[in-house]
Amino acid sequence: MAKVTEVAAALAAPIAAENGCSLWDVEYVREAGTWFLRVYIDKEGGVSINDCEAVSRPLSDKLDEADPIEGSYTLEVSSAGADRALKKPGHFAAFLGAEVEVRLYRAVDGRKDHVGILRGCQNGDVTVEIAGEARTFAKKDVAVVRLYVRV
Repeated sequence: MAKVTEVAAALAAPIAAENGCSLWDVEYVREAGTWFLRVYIDKEGGVSINDCEAVSRPLSDKLDEADPIEGSYTLEVSSAGADRALKKPGHFAAFLGAEVEVRLYRAVDGRKDHVGILRGCQNGDVTVEIAGEARTFAKKDVAVVRLYVRV
């Protein structure tokens, strides 16, 4: 049986495309006793609330038809965000040369957060350039990689 996120992604991708968006990611998580199915979409120029609604309504109907989730859950459709997490090989490929934050499970050089230019990702190991020096963090040590937004 396919995972909930895989079924939801298969249903969401064509709906997002029909509305001029692309599917970025799908999460199925439990928070404070409630299950959430989160669908993240992306679009050149940014995602609006209208884009989220245009995907959410037909996706909700498709999910009701397919019924891949036992019990109740909350469907959320939103933008991947400016500080989006990079998870898939395609995500990393699309943002080579971008500034990213690598958050580690354990501190390295006294810090858990390292900001640099994304230079590559191979088998989950992430290479960033920090102060002109390439640094590779092993997949097992990396909690999350996000686009870094300077404020």
